[in-house]
Amino acid sequence: MMRPSMLRSVQSAVSRTSSHLTRRGYATEPVPERKVAILGAAGGIGQPLSLLMKLNPLVSTLSLYDIAGTPGVAADVSHINSRSEVTGYAGEEELGKALEGADVVIIPAGVPRKPGMTRDDLFNINAGIVKSLATAISKYCPHALVNMISNPVNSTVPIAAEVFKKAGTYDEKRLFGVTTLDVVRAKTFYAGKAKVPVAEVNVPVVGGHAGVTILPLFSQATPQANLDDDVIKALTTRTQDGGTEVVTAKAGKGSATLSMAYAGAIFADACLKGLNGVPDVIECSYVQSNLISELPFFASKVRIGKNGVEEILGLGSLSDFEQQGLENLKAELKSSIEKGIKFASQ
Repeated sequence: MMRPSMLRSVQSAVSRTSSHLTRRGYATEPVPERKVAILGAAGGIGQPLSLLMKLNPLVSTLSLYDIAGTPGVAADVSHINSRSEVTGYAGEEELGKALEGADVVIIPAGVPRKPGMTRDDLFNINAGIVKSLATAISKYCPHALVNMISNPVNSTVPIAAEVFKKAGTYDEKRLFGVTTLDVVRAKTFYAGKAKVPVAEVNVPVVGGHAGVTILPLFSQATPQANLDDDVIKALTTRTQDGGTEVVTAKAGKGSATLSMAYAGAIFADACLKGLNGVPDVIECSYVQSNLISELPFFASKVRIGKNGVEEILGLGSLSDFEQQGLENLKAELKSSIEKGIKFASQ
């Protein structure tokens, strides 16, 4: 049995900064009602993500959707003594009810890559799923903040944008590619090498969300540590290959589901705080951007507020190594964006 003190620790891990609502002049205001919908809630990422969002005190209604299996997940997490009311929805006929009135929609839906499956096979399956879910979002909750986790994020975010444009509901401030796992990894790996407490570490990660398109800016990491160039290069490669590291460790029987669920919960929490008017909510995210002229979507630090993206922050000063990394990622990221746009137009 989990001790009360342990439960409090788990809850604080997800909502450690949610108490900002009761500071800075918010103490007398009630916490707003917020509905969060998770699409793909019965999957490997969806189940732990559902648990973590159930623990978040900013959520009042938690809507869990998948093609099957969601009533069981919903029943399980609904027994947890936290604020939100939980409902499970299964099958396409219930998707509308799952989405109606949602403030934040998190999309971990899709399939992981299986043996014998090409990247194109994976792309076609997940891109089709995202296209269909985005169509439903445009109909049932067009003003929701959409958090895209389904891979390949470099392409699925442009797909969703095109679907929303066709539906006449697109607002670039409300569509986010969740790249938080890259930030989480960069912080963890940096803290290990710099010998500093990981809770104090911040590392911006820009670019995209796959391989060389992931560019951690360790030159801007805080607290600063004078790490050798070869250590920085190794940290960069490890951050870029973090997903492969987990797949290898799981011996082909899974991917990064638990750490991705944690990262997704952290980013969704930031979106909820922004909607609730908490000031200075800044996270890295893959959004429509004009920071790099030839890349219409790009991950960087963004300020999140009541309307979604309030401000896209500049890249700041880059080291020579990071500047080269930025040049190296452009072609692949541009190709992934174009692939998504082309798929959406079919």
